[in-house]
Order: sequence, then structure tokens, then C-alpha cells
Amino acid sequence: MEGRLQVQSSVSQQCYDENGRKYKNNTAFFWVGGQSIISDTQNKFTVIGCDSYGYIRGMIGDKKYKARCISPCERLSDVTDGSCSGFGCCQIDIPKDLKRIRVDAYSFDGHENVSHFNPCSYVFVIEDSQFHFSSSNLSSITKTVPTAVDWAITGQGNCTEAESNPSLFACKENSKCYEHPVNNSAGGYLCKCRDGYQGNPYLPHGCQDIDECKLGNHTCGEEAHCENIQGSYRCIPNQFVTKIVVGVGLGFVMLLVLISWIYIMMKKRRLIKLKEKFFQQNGGFLLQQQLSKQSGTCGTARIFNAEELRKATNNFDEKRIIGRGGYGTVYKGFLIDNNPVAIKKSKIVDQSQIEQFINEVTVLSQINHRNVIKLLGCCLETEVPLLVYEYVTNGTLFEHIHNNDNAPTIPWETRLRIAAETAGVLSYLHSAAAMPIIHRDVKSSNILLDDNFITKVFDFRASKLVPMDVTQLSTMVQGTLGYLDPEYLHTSQLTEKSDVYSFGVVLVELMTGKKVVSFDRPEHERSLVIYFLFSLKQSSLFEILENGIVTDDNREQMREVGQVAELARRCLTVKGEERPTMKEVAMGLEGLRRMNTHLWDNVEVNIEETEHLLFETSNACDGSNSNVAPISHLSLSLSLILRFVNLRIDTVGLV
Repeated sequence: MEGRLQVQSSVSQQCYDENGRKYKNNTAFFWVGGQSIISDTQNKFTVIGCDSYGYIRGMIGDKKYKARCISPCERLSDVTDGSCSGFGCCQIDIPKDLKRIRVDAYSFDGHENVSHFNPCSYVFVIEDSQFHFSSSNLSSITKTVPTAVDWAITGQGNCTEAESNPSLFACKENSKCYEHPVNNSAGGYLCKCRDGYQGNPYLPHGCQDIDECKLGNHTCGEEAHCENIQGSYRCIPNQFVTKIVVGVGLGFVMLLVLISWIYIMMKKRRLIKLKEKFFQQNGGFLLQQQLSKQSGTCGTARIFNAEELRKATNNFDEKRIIGRGGYGTVYKGFLIDNNPVAIKKSKIVDQSQIEQFINEVTVLSQINHRNVIKLLGCCLETEVPLLVYEYVTNGTLFEHIHNNDNAPTIPWETRLRIAAETAGVLSYLHSAAAMPIIHRDVKSSNILLDDNFITKVFDFRASKLVPMDVTQLSTMVQGTLGYLDPEYLHTSQLTEKSDVYSFGVVLVELMTGKKVVSFDRPEHERSLVIYFLFSLKQSSLFEILENGIVTDDNREQMREVGQVAELARRCLTVKGEERPTMKEVAMGLEGLRRMNTHLWDNVEVNIEETEHLLFETSNACDGSNSNVAPISHLSLSLSLILRFVNLRIDTVGLV
């Protein structure tokens, strides 16, 4: 590379004999300066040896710099060839603009236990591309190593500043200046010959013109001859040939323009017909009729055209994909006003379901709930419908619960609020919407969170609109493994209580931080619902709660978790008729959130029995019955939880 040299630099070493006596100790110095500097991008500070460490010292400007790299190991088998990760070999980067460098080698214990295969500690600065660590380096190493040094013409500033002083400017005729490729505080510049010239740019008349015509380095054909000019060449064509070429060229261009125009018009007509076909096939005219009846309402959905959404997603670029699911792919897009949106590209739609799909879009466009993702509109000009939603920035609840980096950041109060907001949405859909809606796919991955962890429920593709006089629907079973209502799975009878069961599973996820189904867990723990109910029955709920959810010194939070656990148990009842309604669940969770702490001060209950439900352990899973709570004691614990739940429900006016 221009502006870079390779020099040989010394290796600092400290050696010991088998008795631990030091017999060699030397320090390496790098007095590089002036127009040169040790390259911080090409070199590494390196320590080799077991029981070894080294220091690199120097100056960055007027400040002292010092860093250490440690390389411990006890046996030769600890070392891996080609790996400089800290066992037998250690490397660190060199800071920018480091000068007056000194490196020293040291040993912790005088190589007492490793001297038979590694008598010395070695420290040096080496060009990274020239070094490949080997276990043989522990026994011996060369006295010098290659080190990369950057150089430039310094003291005159950058190119603009240097050119302003011609008497000192180093770039001579027919050359050009360019900034030093390594951006260090010393600045500086380099020179090179301009295109079409060759030679030494630092010497007067050093860059000479290249005669491309003589050397044959030109593109002039047989119909023209080459003429050399300073720094380049030109082709002088025959006049007759020129006229023919120009005439043929113009005719070809006109023919190409005509063919292109015809092709574009035909393609445009085909595209218009195809869009009309898809629009009609996807129920566009029916949707227009439905929306025309609702003109003037604030929530009316908009019908987007295909080109608008194609531009918004950069032609559905894969880099814009933010999610994939059973019903399609979600892209992040930007509308013409630069507002971000989420655009869902559906999979192939069953034509028999088009009318229901249109009804769903129409109803969802009218929902005005702060915790339901807002449907902005749809596009029906493509083979499959496109749905346009508001963009929510913070991912899904599933990602936050099951990502080890994110989960600890969600405190219990936030989890309780997320549960209450989700329950509120389902209660609204079941009992307050213009036509009741059963979501049918309630799960943590269908709950979005914004930057303030406000809930946004989405993905209503599996949802069902329920006529006012109907309490249950016979449908083909749809849902997600682990969240699916067992009664619905068995009977194919869909009711509002199916959403209640799925929501109960989400509650358990929020409390435990565990995935609903995992074959990585022991057999008795693979189904989270079964494991949760068993733990609750055995009074060992605390064992499966996520770390940090409750602590010994926060009894009020322990009570809340216990009450949410009991509420989840009721939602997970096998018989749908025994489950609470989503309205009851939502009011119960909101009551827990809003309840003042002093209401608990006057409740005469046995706190130790309540804690027993959370903390008692059980070995029933491995066949041992030694710690299983007696039936009467278990009933008492569950009854206490019910008393706490009922107290909260009474307070908020549920019962």
C-alpha cells in the first residue's frame, strides 16, 4: 500500500531457568516519529507464553498511555494453534497516534510450572497479517518481527494547505495530492501521477506522459487512427465511416424507441387488466360498497394502490422484512408523507373467504381502541391482499419475554399492565365492538409493544365475527400449538372462552418467562400449562417463576403474583363454561393494578400460608412424595388465594 512501510522491530523477552531464576530480560523500544507512525490498523500488541503478561507504554499527544495483556495457561494442551484468545497468546489493538512506544515482558511466577515447554515470556508489536500463532512459539521465537509503519509528508497540513505554498509542496508536475490514508493526528499527504502519466511524482518532471498509441493501450478500431495527447489519446475516425455510423445509429435509436414505446404500452395495458382482475378477485368492489356506507367516519380504511406500497417497501426488499408468520410476511414501509407503516403481505387467500375477509377489514377499520394496532387500509390490486397497519417500534412481547437480554428489563408492574391492557382489548372485542370478534390466535407473538411498553394487539387474520344471536361457531380448528383451547380442539366449537384459555397461557408466560412448548425441557415440563398447573397444585409456584418477579422482602408483590396465578388457573380450566369471561378477567387485572396497598392492612389472613403456596417445593415429578402438601393444607392455600382474588373483585365492583 502507498504510504506504508514494513520494518523489523525487536521482541521483548523475560526468561527463567527450571529453578525459576531469571537469566534474560530486555525491553523493546519503537522510536518512530517525524513523518512515520506505527499503524494502529495493521498491527497488534502481542504477548506469547504461559504464566505471562506484558505492558505497552507510549505517548498519545502529551498524555501517557499504558495497557496490559495477560496470557495464562498451565499445560501445553491448553493452547490451540491459530487461536490468540488468551491461553498462551494474547493480543490487543494499538490506539491511534501512539508514539515513543515501549513494550515489556513479565511473568507471574517465574514460569515455575511451565518452564519445561515455555521458558520465556515474549512481547512485541507485529503486523497482524504476518502473524499466525503456533504452540511452537512457546519454546522459541525470532528476535525481530515485521511491523507496519505509516508515513506521509507532514508539517504542511492537508493537500489544500500544502498546495497554497508551492515552494514546499512535494507533488511535482503532472501529479496530484491525496490525503494520507490513515487518519491520524499528524495529518499529512501523499502524491501520485495523474491518469495517463507514470513515474516518480516527487521528482521534477518525474511524471511523464504515457504514449497509449505507441503502446497499443487504446480502443481505436480499424475505422479510425489513434492520436496521442498529453495524459490521454483520441480516436480520429474516417469521415465516410462516420456518416454511415451516425446514420445507422440514428435509425437504430429511433427503431429502439418505437419498439420500447409499443412494449411499454402493451405491458401497461396488461398490468392494468391484471390489477382489475386481482381487485375484483379480492373483493375490491364489495369493499368499496362497504366503505362508501361508512364515509365520514374517522376510522374508515383506505384502499391503497399497489405501486404506492411497492415504493413504500423498496419493491418488497428482503431487508425491510420485520416478521414472518403463518399468514404472511410483514414489511416495514414509508408512505409518501414519510410516516412508517407495517405492510403485511398475505399468503394465498381462500376465495370462499373473501367476503368474510372484507367484512373483517371493514370492522377492524372502525375499531378505535388504544391497545389494538390500527388498520390503516389494504391493497387488493395484487395476487394476494396487502394490509397496512400502524408501525409499532419495540417488537413483540414474545421477543422480550424469551430473549435473555431483554427479559430482565420488564419489571412485574409492567408485565401486570401488559396483561391488563391485553385483557381489556379482548374484553372490548367480545362485548363492546359493533359486532363481537373472537381473536382465535391470542399469543405473546401477536402482542406488540411500543417504546413505552404500551400494548398493541394485532394479527386478526384468524379472527371470527360473531353475529349477535350466536354464542358459538362450528369452524375448522385454527390456532397455535400450546395456546389452543383443548375444548375447541376437541369439539371444533369456537366460543369467546377460547380466547380466555389462550390469554391464560399468555399470563403464565408473563409470570414464568418460559416458552409455552419446549422439547429442550424435561418431559414433565415440556408443556408449560401442565407444568404450571401441577406446580400450583403442589404449592411450588415460586419454583417456576422467572427470576426477579418476586422477592422475599416484597410480600405485596408476592400476593399479586399469587392472585394472577389463580386467575390464570381459572382461565385454563378445561371446560369453557367454568372459565371467567374476558370482561371479568380484565376487571380483575385492572383491579390488581389500581388497588391501594392500605386495603391489605386490614385483611386478617395468615401470611405464612399465602407464602407457602409460592415457596413450598415438591419432588412429585421425580416420584418422591416426601414434600407433597397434604390435601387439606393445599385446599386451604388455594382458598386463601381465592379470598384475595375475591377481595380485589369485590373492591372494584365485579361481584
